Amino acid sequence: MKTIYLLNGPNLNLLGKRQPEIYGHETLADVERDCTALAQGLGLGLVAFQSNHEGAIIDKIHEARDRAAAIVINPGAFTHTSIAILDALNAFDGAVIEVHISNVHKREEFRHHSYVSLRAEGVIAGLGTEGYKAAVRRIAQLVA
Repeated sequence: MKTIYLLNGPNLNLLGKRQPEIYGHETLADVERDCTALAQGLGLGLVAFQSNHEGAIIDKIHEARDRAAAIVINPGAFTHTSIAILDALNAFDGAVIEVHISNVHKREEFRHHSYVSLRAEGVIAGLGTEGYKAAVRRIAQLVA
């Protein structure tokens, strides 16, 4: 069975509590549960991971090199700052889909640039937490 790594960056552990007017009321546990069920229904495994620490996310990307066919990643604020995460993703051979809950292009100017987009096969922004499920569906098509 092919596996997807679902990686979430800083502050996404507060999903459902932090700025619900922007990020909604669903929790990260809700997202992980729904994506796991969807992936299983599509014949895929899913490993979910969240960290507020850049190095821990990089370590998971490295781990994915040997264990995953694809990565769905919401790098949070690291989107706009982390060349190190980009470099780790560039060393990963599988598909990568970048997800953002809010429409980053309607927000502050600094959020308009993404290092991760330089590597991603696709970017989903502004669909709320539904964007994660859209990413899992797209990954299923890419790794079929």
